[in-house]
Amino acid sequence: MERHIDAPVPAQQARTLYEGMALYGFDTDARIALIRRGIPASTISRLSARMGMSKEFLLSSLGLSRATISRKEKDASLLSKDESERVLGIETLIGMVQAMVEQSGDPAGFDAARWVSDWLSKPLPALAGATPASYMDTFEGQKLVAELLSMTQSGAYA
Repeated sequence: MERHIDAPVPAQQARTLYEGMALYGFDTDARIALIRRGIPASTISRLSARMGMSKEFLLSSLGLSRATISRKEKDASLLSKDESERVLGIETLIGMVQAMVEQSGDPAGFDAARWVSDWLSKPLPALAGATPASYMDTFEGQKLVAELLSMTQSGAYA
């Protein structure tokens, strides 16, 4: 199967992401293309507002420099690949939680972004008392947090 990972991201998919819709449903090629292209720095402010999380806490959790992000927001520039990947990791968690709720129960009135924000800030026994937010600054940490969420749905961790 031929893959076109560097193909431009369709405008509709990009707009959907930037408006805070379900990145979780994007196919792998589209996600990689978004990361390589970079997402607008302004996405971080919109994400923190959606989550009801302070921008400072979000930046700290993602290991991103406040000064760098502020400059990029002011210049209306794109985030680097690494910065984009970290932000998209949070978007993926939100989409994952939304999908879990839709599969397991009634999603009416459920705010996945707010739930993820709250969950990220709570110490977990599965992380030896650390918060999931403290793992969000690396790809491997984000992968671990996503696995914990999956285990929560299956009942492996209460």
